[in-house]
Amino acid sequence: MKNTFRILLITIIFLTTLSSQTLEERIQIGIRQIYNIEFEKAEKTFRQIISDYPTHPSGRFFLAMIDWWKILLDLDNESYDEIFFQKLEDVIFHCDKILSKDKNNIDALFFKGGAIGFRGRLRAIRDSWLRAADDGRTALPIVEYASKLDPSNQDVQLGFGIYNYYAAVIPEEFPYIKPLMIFFPKGDKQKGISQLKKTATNGKYAKYEAQYFLMTLYYNYEENFEEAKYYAENLTQLFPRNPSFQRWHGRILVRLNQWIKADSVFSNFLQKADSNYYGFNFLNGLREANYYVGVHLKNQQLLDSSKFHFQKCLDISNQIDREEDSGFKINATIYLAQIAEEQNDIKKSIEYYRKVLDMRNWNNSHQLAESNIKRLEIDYKNY
Repeated sequence: MKNTFRILLITIIFLTTLSSQTLEERIQIGIRQIYNIEFEKAEKTFRQIISDYPTHPSGRFFLAMIDWWKILLDLDNESYDEIFFQKLEDVIFHCDKILSKDKNNIDALFFKGGAIGFRGRLRAIRDSWLRAADDGRTALPIVEYASKLDPSNQDVQLGFGIYNYYAAVIPEEFPYIKPLMIFFPKGDKQKGISQLKKTATNGKYAKYEAQYFLMTLYYNYEENFEEAKYYAENLTQLFPRNPSFQRWHGRILVRLNQWIKADSVFSNFLQKADSNYYGFNFLNGLREANYYVGVHLKNQQLLDSSKFHFQKCLDISNQIDREEDSGFKINATIYLAQIAEEQNDIKKSIEYYRKVLDMRNWNNSHQLAESNIKRLEIDYKNY
């Protein structure tokens, strides 16, 4: 009887708390759950929002964002693509119903533009560039109209910023796309960054997505690793259960040659994997973490421990490298060869270098392996 009463009391308290929260407060809770990779909690939050606010598009949109982050955590896994596209179509359909009755509904305009924009982002990831660009061109006027209706809305700057940056940078990075861009509005890289920063600072719904995008563009295209680090530190502090943010933070620290901090980040990543945190035990993340921990340990002359992590990196690479050998696999094999030589196992060192020659040539890896094999065979003729 006591347990029944306790459960009833907890339920009443929960429902009372829920009903006292505004829609905006509940959306913010759900957004933080998504970015902290608490997908089950986020799904409950947004399904409840759909139930309580069936005409508002936010619940459907952020339900799709759960799948977006499942995709981002493991880009090689395309099993979530179709359900993501279907959920975005549901958002667009729902927004169109609203707009057929009220063409100036800012929420419907914003979330429709956002759904089309995210569809384009996944198509770009999957190298469907023409369709991705077409989504960008379709979404832009929708978001522009929403911005005219509500100039104070900082979230729309995310769409403007992504389009302006990509439209300027992608044709230079991928020249074969350049002829297609004559049909689209011209991009402006610096304007795009400025717009993204506005959302990253003042956005209501898209703040963290803008910070994530800024972190990646500063790393991948601008090579401004200090700026990338600023956003990575903020995101990992806010969302410690997000393995993507932690991996970015670690690799940014590596590029800044801050190896002690990088080792701490990647060692913590492996600890979370051991504790079975969602996403931390996906193979791509495990390979990267083991590789960089191995490099730091080798630099500290902790050779046996370093060898353990490089072997883990190699084992994982053998599982997931499909079309070609990865840089992780090639470098890990070279490091294992160097460790074997330092431990006076010359025969093993030569074996590793010969394995490098069986892989693709990456950053002069064949030249390095051949010169070391020749040197070792001259010095140790018995082998």
